[in-house]
Amino acid sequence: MSLTTPRRAPSADDLIVLLAVAREGRYTSAASRLGLNHTTVARRIESLEQALGGRVLVRGTAGWVLTPLGEHALAAAEEVEAALRRLSPDAPALGGVVRLSATDGFSGFIAAPAMAALRARHPDVSLEIVAATRRAAQQRVGVDLEVVVGRPHVQRAEAIHLGDYVLGLYASRAFLERNGTPETLDDLAGGPLVYFIESMLQVDALDAARRSTRGMVDAVSSTNVYVHVDATRAGAGYGLLPAFLADPHEDLVRLFPDRIEERLPYWLVCRPEALRQPTAVAFIAALRARMAEAADALLGRSAASSSADG
Repeated sequence: MSLTTPRRAPSADDLIVLLAVAREGRYTSAASRLGLNHTTVARRIESLEQALGGRVLVRGTAGWVLTPLGEHALAAAEEVEAALRRLSPDAPALGGVVRLSATDGFSGFIAAPAMAALRARHPDVSLEIVAATRRAAQQRVGVDLEVVVGRPHVQRAEAIHLGDYVLGLYASRAFLERNGTPETLDDLAGGPLVYFIESMLQVDALDAARRSTRGMVDAVSSTNVYVHVDATRAGAGYGLLPAFLADPHEDLVRLFPDRIEERLPYWLVCRPEALRQPTAVAFIAALRARMAEAADALLGRSAASSSADG
């Protein structure tokens, strides 16, 4: 559809449908969110495009994405949404769903408590998490925010450094009793390692963190960091684990803390339109507050007395 002079004013209902599709990335998901059917959503988008004289959405690799005209219309749609919210004076100041893609550990230790704190003030806010350990997507379809490990290289998005965490080498007390406590790093050569599946790891920073364990042999590998913790506690081998997940377990001992410590950054990637959503902005503030609150645990400072160094 070529750009022409708009023939009529766009409908507020059509703008609200565009807002839902932009956030969901799919007509079917937007229809479910709005209580409509797929055909109605498609008809509303077509009506909006006819009114504006051009395409507002195009198909991307992972769903529908906004065109420049669509981004312009989205700003108006957000104003309509805000105006409708103000018409309900008894409603909480914030409401709606924030959709987050993040690693397993961040999701459980940072994002969930952050949302709990936000919901204590705004009970109509909710969080949907897609747990994933991957590079930042070039098209953020269906999610408002992404948290990745390592500095992202993205276009048409805002990247915010949230803070750092550390990986350390851990073993269970039972494992060390059976196999002995290594006295030097050389003693780890050929030892069993619990970590990510190397062939499936997409994050360069996490792959680089293996440098201190290159002479070890993969024993249990998983895409889920909570599996790493449980496998290490079960005695499957030496786990290269986030300190904030490992230190609370008294049955785990940190080895060589002064020599094996990989410091990794958490980065938040935001769609520009997400930064115009008050609920998303409030959640970002809650994430920052939780990161500050948990700084000692993230950096392995909260359980120094439980570590052991050969």
